[in-house]
Amino acid sequence: MGQFKAPTADKRVLATQLYEALLHQLVQRPNRRLEAILAEMMSTAPSDNAIQLAQLDQLKDWLDGFRPLPLAVVSELKQRFDVRFTYDSNAIEGNTLSLSETELILTKGITVGGKTLEEHLEVVGHKEAIDYIETLSRLEARIGEWEIRQIHSLVIRKIAPDEAGRYRQLDVKAAGTAHVYPPHYRLSELMAEFVEWLNEASAQMHPVVFATEAHYRFVSVHPFVDGNGRTGRLLMNLLLLRAGYPTVTISNQQRLAYIEALVQAQQTEDDLGALLALVCKAASDALVETLAVVASAADSKGKGLPFYQDILAFLAAQSSE
Repeated sequence: MGQFKAPTADKRVLATQLYEALLHQLVQRPNRRLEAILAEMMSTAPSDNAIQLAQLDQLKDWLDGFRPLPLAVVSELKQRFDVRFTYDSNAIEGNTLSLSETELILTKGITVGGKTLEEHLEVVGHKEAIDYIETLSRLEARIGEWEIRQIHSLVIRKIAPDEAGRYRQLDVKAAGTAHVYPPHYRLSELMAEFVEWLNEASAQMHPVVFATEAHYRFVSVHPFVDGNGRTGRLLMNLLLLRAGYPTVTISNQQRLAYIEALVQAQQTEDDLGALLALVCKAASDALVETLAVVASAADSKGKGLPFYQDILAFLAAQSSE
């Protein structure tokens, strides 16, 4: 996760002054929210992955300037991302609960009328899996097959306990495509190879590229009968959390583009361009939202000097145009 040096007294004073200056600017612009301003700063052609990765690095550097994040900020962001990640990941797989219904189940324990027990249990299981990968993200231990099986078990055990954490025992084909997943009798070999790659490749790749490829490799092996997509997106986020990124969510509105990106990679010699573009955009959105909450929080005073300098310079440049 990296080491974060405490700012000197002079830098803390200046950062506090710039924090106040930014809030003053926002008061003067009541129709412009900080999140929208950040999105403007990061606007670029969505097809250029190199630019997207460079901008992710910039957003990540700004966020690192605020670490350690205030506990109240961490709590607020966790609640937001837990609900959204659970809703979107389950909705991609066909769960019909809405975002607000998902929030009610997670925060209030309320049963939603007209929805199946299975859909409720999918929400609870996914939240438990999120908590588990967050715990794993704080450890430096190797990610092995046991950890991957445990993620899958948490996702699926309440609705299919016999399949929880158990590699499939039959051959399967991707629904709606001609793609055939590897035969079940090769899963032990393929998952061992995947775990070996997973623990060796991280130092050689950009964290977002690494997490994207890990997700693609995992779902292409398709080791379980059900729950591969949700497990793959949780595994992707485990890798991103370890690299200091916030939770990254592929939205249900992007379901078709996401599926097409996976199919494209499977049919074009592992071309991950389209999938990487989706993940980069999702990572950018998550970083922008996180920064907007962090940078405007009163507990952030005295931190984040480079961020305040850059955003105030951006606003000044806009005012002079």
